[in-house]
Formats: sequence, C-alpha cells, structure tokens
Amino acid sequence: MTENTRLAVGDKAPGFSLPDADGNTVSLDDYRGRQVIVYFYPAASTPGCTKQACDFRDNLGELNDAGVEVIGISPDKPAKLAKFRDAEELTFPLLSDPEKAVLTAWGAFGEKKMYGKTVTGVIRSTFLVDAEGKIAVAQYNVRATGHVAKLRRDLSV
Repeated sequence: MTENTRLAVGDKAPGFSLPDADGNTVSLDDYRGRQVIVYFYPAASTPGCTKQACDFRDNLGELNDAGVEVIGISPDKPAKLAKFRDAEELTFPLLSDPEKAVLTAWGAFGEKKMYGKTVTGVIRSTFLVDAEGKIAVAQYNVRATGHVAKLRRDLSV
C-alpha cells in the first residue's frame, strides 16, 4: 500500500477555493484570523456521513462560541450538497471537490483499507486550522460516530 502524503501539526494548511452547495466560492483564506475545522467525508446522504455532519451541526453552537468554524468537503457536486444540507438542516458550508484535488492535497484521498481490502477513496479526515493558517490538529481515518465529541474533548470545547 503506498503511503499518502499526510499533513502534520505545524504544517501550512493547503489553500483552496471550492464551490459550496449554492455554487458560491469559499476559500480557506476567508477564514484567516479564525480557527476552522476542515473535515473530509466520502459522500453526502450516506449513513456515516449523515451522522458525522449532524454531530457537527448539533455541536456547532459550542464550537462557534469557542471561536471555531466548521467546513465539510466531499467529492459531491453542489446540487447533491444542497439536498444534503437542506434535508439535514446543516448550517455550515459544504464544499464540492469532484476532481479531488483538495482532498489529495490534504492527504484525504488515496489508498485505504475497507472491509479488509485495499481500495482508493476518500479517507475520512479532520483538521483544525489555526488563525495563522497552520495545522493545529490532523486526524486521519476518523470514525463517523463519536468523532465530534472526541474532538471537542481534545479541544476543551
């Protein structure tokens, strides 16, 4: 299995500009001076991704109160993201990366183990980017369920 390039604490977060669910461009630079969680998930409206997104939604108030914003990124097209956002009443940006360029730059796309087999796909990953644009937390292969609670504990939020 080839090793994906992975980000580590202290690395500069790779920049991006991607369309959101409404087709508006959102850039990492838009969050300069603030902390932002950037999380990567395989597919909108699937059970695990829905659970994870709803966990972020349900904890967004506490995260925002602590000065932390949230962005979700997947390979889904904006129209699918809009349906997902509306169905689950998500209140944070969902960004579309169908070419998987941003996923790859962040080490969130590549070979992974799934049901004992090596496959190529989205590696469920979460990062905290600090106010200076550096990686403060880098977590790969996170679980969809219970992940946000663990992240809140790690961040003391």
